[in-house]
Amino acid sequence: MIVPFSVNDFLHRALAVYGERIGVVDEPDQPAPGLGDLTYTDVGRHARAMAAKHDALGLGVGDRVAFVSHNSARLLTAFFGVCGYGRVLVPVNFRLSVDEVRYIVEHSGSSVVYVDPELKDALSDLPAEHVFVLGEDDDLYDFDAEPRAWEPDEEATATINYTSGTTARPKGVQITHRNIWTNATTFGLHTQASDRDVYLHTLPMFHANGWGWPFVATGVGAQHIVLRKVDGTEILRRIEEYGVTVMCAAPAVVASVLDAAPEWREKHGSIPGAARVRIIVAGAPPPTKTVARVEEELGWEFIQIYGLTETSPLLTVNRTRAEWDDLSAEERAGKLTRAGQPALGCTISIGEEGEVLARSNTCLTGYWEQPEETEASLRDGWFHTGDGGTVGDDGYLTIADRKKDVIITGGENVSSIEVEDAIFSHPDVAEVAVIGVPDEKWGETIKALVVKAEGSDLTEQELIDHVKSKVARYKAPSSVEFRDVLDRTATGKLQKFKLRAPYWEGRERQVN
Repeated sequence: MIVPFSVNDFLHRALAVYGERIGVVDEPDQPAPGLGDLTYTDVGRHARAMAAKHDALGLGVGDRVAFVSHNSARLLTAFFGVCGYGRVLVPVNFRLSVDEVRYIVEHSGSSVVYVDPELKDALSDLPAEHVFVLGEDDDLYDFDAEPRAWEPDEEATATINYTSGTTARPKGVQITHRNIWTNATTFGLHTQASDRDVYLHTLPMFHANGWGWPFVATGVGAQHIVLRKVDGTEILRRIEEYGVTVMCAAPAVVASVLDAAPEWREKHGSIPGAARVRIIVAGAPPPTKTVARVEEELGWEFIQIYGLTETSPLLTVNRTRAEWDDLSAEERAGKLTRAGQPALGCTISIGEEGEVLARSNTCLTGYWEQPEETEASLRDGWFHTGDGGTVGDDGYLTIADRKKDVIITGGENVSSIEVEDAIFSHPDVAEVAVIGVPDEKWGETIKALVVKAEGSDLTEQELIDHVKSKVARYKAPSSVEFRDVLDRTATGKLQKFKLRAPYWEGRERQVN
């Protein structure tokens, strides 16, 4: 017997087993009123009403619905109210510029867009048939109608997640119901998720579908605590208030908590969640010192994973094991900075040029409307990650370099080509190369190496401000270094590994 997987399997179990449990605590500090505390029965009711609204708007199976939103219970509900009824959710990074959001809406062909109230003025003229503001519930739900049922198709696209890659324009990663189902159940198994867990949404839900945790936590009946904006002190407060046990975070979030910890300890005496919290980290391997501090100063368990938006995202897991119990915190930390061993059902291989290759049921089916990009990434039976790495004798993967021209800063992928395009649009720029350089807080920051046009008196701050006017602010360089010339090969190509080398000197790995 084969029963097709559906994202709604996770909600259906929560409804059947935990219907009257408070399943979601919405962010209280929002521009529009939140939904407050929702039982899983409430979540199911909102999901059905959202689907019924889309029925009334004439949306059919496969039609795209975009959400440009901070973390919220409404966005969480959409994973079920949109995908669970055969439509395709397009979760959009709310930090993007207006032009970038417009491109994604147009490229995905989204006929309905829901916009965070904080962004409603800036995004009022998006090219979609219907643009609604989250919080204006009359435009979001139809509680008086029963939605049309959808016969699950596990190979159907459930979400399109746009990610920065090697091209200036973001690519739409098509993730199926099967991808989501496999990722969530595998992730839950490796991290021992249960109905005793309380999950804090420190990770943006738009980011690879919150790494799948909207489905993991729902399926096991855990409680969701929605966090709208990341702040180290606020994270500690919610851990204490709600008894949080697990969260996902980029290294920059870990740093923000460590920075807030001394003042918290001075005021409250101890760090909440000691011997209880599991913090799952990805985006770039943090320094050994940071990993050790999580254990020693916070008393939390540090779990490292590796993956990409294209892999739903889980590929490898690195979690402390019984054999390491007698090691010092520093020794354990050194082992935990590796990407880890393949997750259940995943196979990792290293290609001829040192590229990490993956085969898994979590890998994408393709890039939306980009067949050439799809063919380049999915070939010879493997997904080509674009990352360079090695696998040790013990089977642990270590990421050594980034073959794709991508900078990961604060857990966000930034295409250096996109930033270069924005810099080149300034009339005083003759040449530019954008590289990632190590940074203690953000993992990497963006540095622009620039040759000015003859006679120009362009300043560093003027150029940074110009870039911020063109792309999302987090994609702007944090520093600009003006040079007389950028060294090139005989064929005129920039060799970025040589440009990066001085900034990474003395480091074993070319990612941070």
